[in-house]
Amino acid sequence: MRTARYGVRNHPVAPGTERILLVGSSGGHLAQLLALEPWWAHQSRAWVTFKTPDAEFGLRNEQDVTWAYSPTTRNIPNLLRNSKLAWSLMRQFRPTVVISTGAGSALPFFALAKMMSTTTVYIEVYDRVDSPTLTGRLCRPFTDLMLVQWRDQLGLYRDAHVLGRLL
Repeated sequence: MRTARYGVRNHPVAPGTERILLVGSSGGHLAQLLALEPWWAHQSRAWVTFKTPDAEFGLRNEQDVTWAYSPTTRNIPNLLRNSKLAWSLMRQFRPTVVISTGAGSALPFFALAKMMSTTTVYIEVYDRVDSPTLTGRLCRPFTDLMLVQWRDQLGLYRDAHVLGRLL
């Protein structure tokens, strides 16, 4: 059982010792998080996604993977299950940052991270340039850093920053 306390800003973490919780649906959302490998490769990390063949393959070499409940769109029972999962995982892993590209499973993790004073980073998906995603809108109040992949997406969220294309 992991009991180290790293998740609150009052406890500084030495460089190279971030504890990153990567939360995203399988498919393209997970592919975009995997594309951040140069950033997370040498950090302590845990993953939350849906148990699908592409996710099992993409995360086959990862040590700490938790399978979220799906579907999440307008599914209150799974929202509650994922909230319980977030509570347990956030207390055990104590991330210094929670990062997500969506979709629905991200909301309970972001809300809880905000309550725990854990930094949150949301990356809007690359294929939505005309309107914000539902998950982006729901997570925005709990997001410390909102990143977009295209300049055209800057108008979707106040104070967003262009990260650049991940895929």
